[in-house]
Amino acid sequence: MGASPCIPHLKSRSFDLLLKSPGLKRLLPKSPGLELLLVNLPDTMSFSVDQMSVPVFTLSLGCRVLPGCVTVAKFDGSHCCIAAATIADKVVIHSPHHQNGLLGRVGFGSTQCTQELSTLNMTQSVTALCAGVLDPSTDKDLLVVGTATSLLAYNVDTNMELFYREVPDGVGAMVIGKLGSDTTPLALVGGNCSLQGFDCKGKDIFWSVTGDNVCSLTLLDFDQDGENELIVGSEDFDIRVFKEDHIISEQTETEAVTSLAAFSNSKFGYGLANGTVGVYDKFQRLWRVKSKNRAMSIYAYDLDGDGVEELITGWSNGKIDARSSRTGEVMFKDNLNHAVAGITEGDYRMLGRSDLICCSVEGEGYNMSGEVGIRTSGVGPGTLSVEQDNFREILSKKQTLLLELRNYQGSAQFSNPAQGHTQDKQIISQEAKTRLQTGISINMGKDHIPPHVEITLSTNNDMIIRAVLVFAEGIFKGETHVIHPKDSEVSSKLNVALFPQKDVPIDIHIKSLVGCKGSQHYHVFELTRQLPRFSMYTLTTESSQPCDSFVSCFINERLQRIAMWLNQNFLLSEDLEVSFELKVSFLSLRNNSELTVTMFPDGRLVINTEDIVLAGELIQSLAAFLNLEHVQVVAGFPLQYRRLEELMQKVIALKEARLRLGAEMADHSGLIRSLVVRAEDARMMDNIGKI
Repeated sequence: MGASPCIPHLKSRSFDLLLKSPGLKRLLPKSPGLELLLVNLPDTMSFSVDQMSVPVFTLSLGCRVLPGCVTVAKFDGSHCCIAAATIADKVVIHSPHHQNGLLGRVGFGSTQCTQELSTLNMTQSVTALCAGVLDPSTDKDLLVVGTATSLLAYNVDTNMELFYREVPDGVGAMVIGKLGSDTTPLALVGGNCSLQGFDCKGKDIFWSVTGDNVCSLTLLDFDQDGENELIVGSEDFDIRVFKEDHIISEQTETEAVTSLAAFSNSKFGYGLANGTVGVYDKFQRLWRVKSKNRAMSIYAYDLDGDGVEELITGWSNGKIDARSSRTGEVMFKDNLNHAVAGITEGDYRMLGRSDLICCSVEGEGYNMSGEVGIRTSGVGPGTLSVEQDNFREILSKKQTLLLELRNYQGSAQFSNPAQGHTQDKQIISQEAKTRLQTGISINMGKDHIPPHVEITLSTNNDMIIRAVLVFAEGIFKGETHVIHPKDSEVSSKLNVALFPQKDVPIDIHIKSLVGCKGSQHYHVFELTRQLPRFSMYTLTTESSQPCDSFVSCFINERLQRIAMWLNQNFLLSEDLEVSFELKVSFLSLRNNSELTVTMFPDGRLVINTEDIVLAGELIQSLAAFLNLEHVQVVAGFPLQYRRLEELMQKVIALKEARLRLGAEMADHSGLIRSLVVRAEDARMMDNIGKI
């Protein structure tokens, strides 16, 4: 049987599987441009994707693809197509089941290899791309394309433009679906600090604002009430959850949130610009990992067929991995030849089930079937008993304890090679009784060292601290800091300076090497401490007049509850105790600004600070601590008002200058036109010298 000239090769060992697959037999005659990569495996073999997987087929779009601008849609309501934005300001659509013959804005190839490819020409660079059912009267997906200034909705099946809207704030991210109690599908668009929702007619149905440029969007039933909430990732490192136009949750990360992926339950995955990926379950982060490469695309997909979706991540170095949404454990990995541009899913082979589809920036598409893998034991995924899991865990703990014992013995022999067995036992006993003590305090700094938070590590005996590795997101560059004192400075005590840039609670993970002086073997102590959210504010006893800027509200709570909130969120040497009235003052370690919190017996809470952002964070933190859904707040910031007035005056002056320059340009244009006419008359009359 001869292969089509457009198919470079078809391995003979894969031929049997090809003939047994009705979906691929339907696909081959209509898709001569596909390079099929298949494997011939026994029918009785069970599969999982614990380590590596083999692509079921690959295809080429023939052009470079923009990262994040890849989607799969059913434009005719039944057959899957791949749509991707290219660097040439075009949208290419791969339709292996398409019947040519439509005319319009979309152009189709003329050769046999390109008949399944069509292109949509854009006048601007594409910034976002998505597809979905936007018109409730039909089940056909519509293609929505976003640029820096506009939004286009296109019906690929009829080759007609549905609507075109100017979007001054730009389109940074898009998602199609139903939001809140509204049953109308919307194309939700995120731009420059704005969120908009358009229906199938292009009407602006939804509008809201967010803190910064929107990088990613997804829809998720966050609170499990049967209605979708909008998850927004932005450049200000925040993940916000919108219930219609109200923010019900806000999580702060360490970098811009470039990717979001919704799971079928209340979980969602996220990816950051610094190579971090992780999973949240409502307000709780389940896990996170960081890589030196950037996460180009993430997607939630049940790869092993156990009913629980995994987080699929495509990286800038071409790696693709699948991690458990519960633990972050790697369950599958593969490598492409180029960076990953997008990950999606669709029934591309028409077998009645969705396959994972990955696309590289070079336009190469890969179909990763969940059936293909390397486990050949005959035991399906998820069938291992709990007893086996427990047995493996016990063996792992045993190996860890044996290794720890060998380290103790090696340390004792190195420190006292001439001593007897009794001395070795004493040293081992001393090391086993060693405890690593930690303390967190505020250091007001000296000389060239600014004020900071300080962690003090010390041992309870003569054992020394040789080195310390501190892992804390958002504090150190690279999130990891290593302290390795000189040999002459090694002691049983070590201080670590921390300079948090944002007011967020931070988990500090510490690994310390502790052992005998002069030893080459050290015991690794691991511990975790959490910095309070407002740890960069120190309690001050100096009485001064509070500033004029304030926020106030009435809270029906006891003073002891407010004091408990202060004790948990500020770094205090001892807990506050109150009786009839609460008034505490703090000093910022960053800019020496003052903060005063006053709680009166009638329930009125007043926070005095010039920092309007800090005031909002304090109110949000207090409301979350007290489980308050609505807080009526009165705010007054005279300095901010004056700055706003100055900016408005500048805007008015710039607008007047623009109008004046426009009028002058019109006058000069009229003068230039008259001079051009006179010059042309003089040229025709050969009277240039007298003009």
